[in-house]
Amino acid sequence: MLGPGINIRRTPLAGRGYEYYAEDPVVSGDIAAALINGLQQEGVGASLKHFAANNSEYRRTEMDSIIDERALREIYLAGFQRAIAKSRPWTVMSSYNRLNGVQTSQDPFLLTQVLRDEWGYDGLVMSDWYGIKDRPASLLAGNDLAMPETRRDKQTLLAAIHAGEVPMAVVDRACLRMLTLLDKVQRHRRPQTQADFPAHHALAQQLAAESIVLLKNDDNLLPLRAECTRRIAVLGKPAQEPVIQGSGCATTVPWLLDRPLDEIFDLAGDDFSVSWAIGAPDDLRSDPQALAEARAVAQAADVAIIFVSTAVGEDGENGDRQDLNILAVHEQLIREVATVQPNIVVVLANSDAVVMPWISECKALLETFFAGQGMGRAVAEILFGKRNPCGKLTVTVPDSLEETPAWLHYPGENLRHHYGEGLFVGYRYYDKRRMTPRFPFGFGLSYTRFAYRDIRLSASRVGTDETLTVSFDLTNCGECEGKEIVQLYVSAPVGELIREEQALKGFCKVSLAAGETRRVTLQLPVAELACYHPGLADWVVTPGRWQIRLGSSSRDQALSAEVEVDCPPRYVPLRDDNSLQQLIQQPEAFARVVALIARKSQRPPAQIRERLIQLAPDLFCGLLIALTEFLALDIDRDELNAALKGTE
Repeated sequence: MLGPGINIRRTPLAGRGYEYYAEDPVVSGDIAAALINGLQQEGVGASLKHFAANNSEYRRTEMDSIIDERALREIYLAGFQRAIAKSRPWTVMSSYNRLNGVQTSQDPFLLTQVLRDEWGYDGLVMSDWYGIKDRPASLLAGNDLAMPETRRDKQTLLAAIHAGEVPMAVVDRACLRMLTLLDKVQRHRRPQTQADFPAHHALAQQLAAESIVLLKNDDNLLPLRAECTRRIAVLGKPAQEPVIQGSGCATTVPWLLDRPLDEIFDLAGDDFSVSWAIGAPDDLRSDPQALAEARAVAQAADVAIIFVSTAVGEDGENGDRQDLNILAVHEQLIREVATVQPNIVVVLANSDAVVMPWISECKALLETFFAGQGMGRAVAEILFGKRNPCGKLTVTVPDSLEETPAWLHYPGENLRHHYGEGLFVGYRYYDKRRMTPRFPFGFGLSYTRFAYRDIRLSASRVGTDETLTVSFDLTNCGECEGKEIVQLYVSAPVGELIREEQALKGFCKVSLAAGETRRVTLQLPVAELACYHPGLADWVVTPGRWQIRLGSSSRDQALSAEVEVDCPPRYVPLRDDNSLQQLIQQPEAFARVVALIARKSQRPPAQIRERLIQLAPDLFCGLLIALTEFLALDIDRDELNAALKGTE
């Protein structure tokens, strides 16, 4: 299977955002790993894609994604690394774009240094369709399979092999990987397997129900109750023609499709009276007669359920969204109905976040995104309380397009797309800016309430090779069964590098009966607290007191505790043009320089140390100038640098 795709949802404008999981690499990596393991356990190989930094569709085969190495590793590669470590996909697919000047399908840094040498991946790497521009270069970089292999590819590769530009060892290695994959496919063949389509559809309904997010429920309008909302008006074309997926190569034809209107009629039975009006039959033009009919139907009801969507076909491959609006005719429908009906439920179908200037007109809001063939039944069951919504947002919903992190940089210019927000993607950006979005990352309501109590850590002090156990009591305080997605966030102590305010490090779904309390435990490997230090070209854990927080979203965390991470600080090697202040911040290097000065000047080390500390605030110049000009010491550049590096 050519999936899963786990590119970060950096901007809600991205056309293929609906194919990807989240704005966060932990969510992306963990969900991808679960899918890959499920597929491959049943003998179906997965192709993890698109590697890497293919985060929008605008001129995707030409665009150069310019990303600093820290953001690249912590945000855009981290999900791939996590998925590969937890699932070992049979193949990895390279992307179309360039990355920092190099075509990703021909990038030895990505395909060999990172993927194979650092992460230990031993499967096959393949290109996206016609994604290779230089076949010999791609093979040398570690791209084993060109899809499809064109006549020109074969000719240029054969010529390069004959010319000795591509060693036979490289060819043999790629061939071995291909043969290994073919053998794996053959060994996992199950020709007698019979597809159970009804069971698959039931699973699609369950998946849809557990992914739909209840964003608003004023006055507990939902679930619908016959004693107060017996007369139901269903409005909007998507109730009859549900929008369940985007366009492009991920589009599939469902074996069975649940229509929300049919499912609402089915579940309403004799307890409710259901009426229907389309309201907006044309996606592009308002229809006054249809609007008038919708108003009349809504006015005669106790509650109006309005199905709305973004433009069908705009969300997909090779094209990005132009704005974050729902269809204008759908917004008009909401506003018109609101003039005659105070109890409105809006059911959204969209690829990614939308702006909601109409939200005050509705009391309840269900976000389905693109929920697949079982969406209709899932929505109906949630509306009538047959299922309790438990989905959480994996993206932040902004108030406007202009407040999104990538707004100033999208879509790039001159074929260069600078990811100027760095690692501050999604909730990291809103947290750092102290901004309140429309709905935060991780948010989602339920028909019940959950209480978090009694957080405990397995240790108060841990090393980087240990795993911290975090446990707490979770109670369902309501009157119905429910599922809560618990989220674990961490905040780093102040260190040398700029950090996000918090980062998600784990999550789990817990099912509780009404009134039930359960002790919930999450594991946090301390090594996962590391950030990438470009100056050291390595992952580094900041020592000090870390805050551990548990809650129901990135902005609602009921419990917190602190743990001391015990590890030696690591420093970027100093140079002779660093300042005296910087030297003092590195105790070992400072001691070596003090010892050097003591040898050269015959003065006591304690006296030298005190003098340097006294001078440091007033000296902005480099160390060599400070020591030779201001302290009149006879020290040359080589011996100073040797002391700084510890190579005397």
